[in-house]
Amino acid sequence: MFQGASSLNLDAKGRMTIPSRHRDALQLQCEGRVTLTKHPDGCLLLFPRPVWESRREEIAKWPISARAWQRIFLGNASDVEFDSAGRILIAPELRTAAGLTRDVMLMGMGSHFEIWDAAKLAESESDAIAAGVPDVLNNFSF
Repeated sequence: MFQGASSLNLDAKGRMTIPSRHRDALQLQCEGRVTLTKHPDGCLLLFPRPVWESRREEIAKWPISARAWQRIFLGNASDVEFDSAGRILIAPELRTAAGLTRDVMLMGMGSHFEIWDAAKLAESESDAIAAGVPDVLNNFSF
């Protein structure tokens, strides 16, 4: 299970270093082979390849009425591997789609990660707090 936030930088070529705590786990789980794709919330999703392959099969079975969503997830998927320095290259199309600039946030979300432009994530979190707690969390407490 991946969790926690990491503040990272993209280099001039669009490469992002995976933090060592996650890189080691990803090396064991999938030999550094991951898949990136777009998310409609405006971030990127990063899946260990075996997790993505399972999700990809589910998405491919969606009915024709979900074709546009299949294009978002499957049509934008990009398989990448860690380089010798533990970095991944994020394709220009995906960087543009998520509005990624230099400062990014890697968010562990259980089975996968989200990659956000840092300013965009801060705005999204602020909007969520301003909107109030959704009903589904009314009975949740720490």
